[in-house]
Amino acid sequence: MRKLLSLTMMALATSSAFAGGYRVSLQGQKQLAMGHTGVAVVNSAEVLFFNPAGAVYLEDRFSASVGANALFARTKFQSLENNLRNSTENTGTPFSAYIAYKATDWLSVGLAVYSPYGSAVEWDQDWEGAHLVNNIDLKAIYIQPIVSVKVSDEFSVGGGPIFVTGGVDFNRNVGRSVTDEQGNKTDVTIEAKNVTAWGWSAGFMVNPTDKVRLGVNYRSEITMEARDGDATFNQVPAYLADAPTSAQDIQLGNTTFNADLPLPAEITAGLSVQLTDKWLVAFDYNRAFWNVYDALVVDFKPTATSQVPQSYNPRNYKDASTYRFGAQYKHNDKFSFRAGIYYDESPVQNGYFAPETPRNDSTGYTGGLTYMITPNLGVDASFLYLHFSEVNASYDHYIEDGNTNVSFGGTYKNVVFSPGIGLSYKF
Repeated sequence: MRKLLSLTMMALATSSAFAGGYRVSLQGQKQLAMGHTGVAVVNSAEVLFFNPAGAVYLEDRFSASVGANALFARTKFQSLENNLRNSTENTGTPFSAYIAYKATDWLSVGLAVYSPYGSAVEWDQDWEGAHLVNNIDLKAIYIQPIVSVKVSDEFSVGGGPIFVTGGVDFNRNVGRSVTDEQGNKTDVTIEAKNVTAWGWSAGFMVNPTDKVRLGVNYRSEITMEARDGDATFNQVPAYLADAPTSAQDIQLGNTTFNADLPLPAEITAGLSVQLTDKWLVAFDYNRAFWNVYDALVVDFKPTATSQVPQSYNPRNYKDASTYRFGAQYKHNDKFSFRAGIYYDESPVQNGYFAPETPRNDSTGYTGGLTYMITPNLGVDASFLYLHFSEVNASYDHYIEDGNTNVSFGGTYKNVVFSPGIGLSYKF
């Protein structure tokens, strides 16, 4: 029986065109508008995500911030071999919610809920890259209780455990030329729901003067373990549906699978300076340890009607940095204006550029404002334009019919727009 190409799955993290591989940097309207800086900024309850140590320096007893973004991503592809073109336009709605309570002058507690991994990519069914991906819909939500302790007016620490829940729905063709007897392309849908994992985050903040803050925050690696997910094969030809006659034969029948995928550890360091009563500037440096994502391995469970080989899919990501700068101008008690810029390095190395995460180095331009409806209630708005460098890239490690390092590549052009809105409340 014919050999079948190895099956690829991209699980439990995202996205098509966002920060660092499959990470989405949209965790707060105020801080997004300031270039997504925040590790040394105490602006609102959003500090729970950026640096829990800063929560104890919030002035009010109770602080809350909620918000969401409408994310519009567009990717254009042109084949290097035959000039065939395709494109994908996708939307997402990442959100965040933060509540901080100042129990005493030296102790604050809080809860952060946010979605740093979650979006979708949908190419045309059976497009020229369908053997790598047709569509993928991924979600991961973080739930993080935090404790923040003021050691002194100049130094604080904070952190807490992180509970993650997520899922994946992924479809791809099982080969470039595998069809049923009617000529329909054979594909597989892989779905896993309610996948959970644990991690942690910890940080500290230093205030050498009343105008300068320094901060460091570390977020641990979290491994999402999909167990007994559903693998469904569609439009299978008879020669791949027949019972196997030897251990080397392949039978495509509905089955279950196991797969692990790491959400990388990252560390962020930065500072903020209150230049005047009206002007605040901030700089953050982030390092994400993507090297843990060296390969994606998918194990399919053998059954009486399914005998699918293990799928080994090299990724070989490298560690990557992000550089962020932001500024805030407080015009009066009603209006504050913000702007920022950041440069984000891609962790994808040459020869490993796959169309489920078609992203290159990027520059983000941000802006926004806050309007205080009352002294306690404000509306926060933000906007992100994310520009990616045009890139000629390929994935060179596809395996088909015993041939290794089969290449698929072309020119990718990406752009992302993301307006956001939120509310902040304090008393």
